[in-house]
Amino acid sequence: MNIYAFAMQMEKDGENYYRQLAEQSRSAGLKKIFVMLANEEVKHYQVVELLSRKSGAPQLAETKVLENVKNIFVEMRETREELFIDTTEDVQSYRKAGGLEEESRKFYQEKAGQAESDTERKILLQLAREEANHLRIMENIIEFVSRPESGRWLENAEWYHLDEY
Repeated sequence: MNIYAFAMQMEKDGENYYRQLAEQSRSAGLKKIFVMLANEEVKHYQVVELLSRKSGAPQLAETKVLENVKNIFVEMRETREELFIDTTEDVQSYRKAGGLEEESRKFYQEKAGQAESDTERKILLQLAREEANHLRIMENIIEFVSRPESGRWLENAEWYHLDEY
């Protein structure tokens, strides 16, 4: 399997996993986040597919996923959404998603070093950064649902640490 086929399958697997998490979530806010992440994986798939054709210079638009996630959590706080989370099972699922994101980040980072052109290298590095952002989102969700009184943490959530990256 070549690099592009592998990357496209990786992105498709990520999309499917996030859609599964969205379907299983009883939290409207978390569901929105997982659907957003699934849609981001679709965009990645499309860019990798264009790269594989080696025709033209595909571009990956800057994403506002971190800003959107923060807005969703503010909305959850304002509406005082009740969260029903089976922390053991959910945290395991969220850790798996984070692991997939870390694998993707490493893959794109490594392949950027082997890129045949500056354009390809830039896109692969941007994909690596976006996968790192997705990982940070999952880490923050894990932190959120793992707190003893996750709803109270939501009331005080600033999500300032997402901006540090």
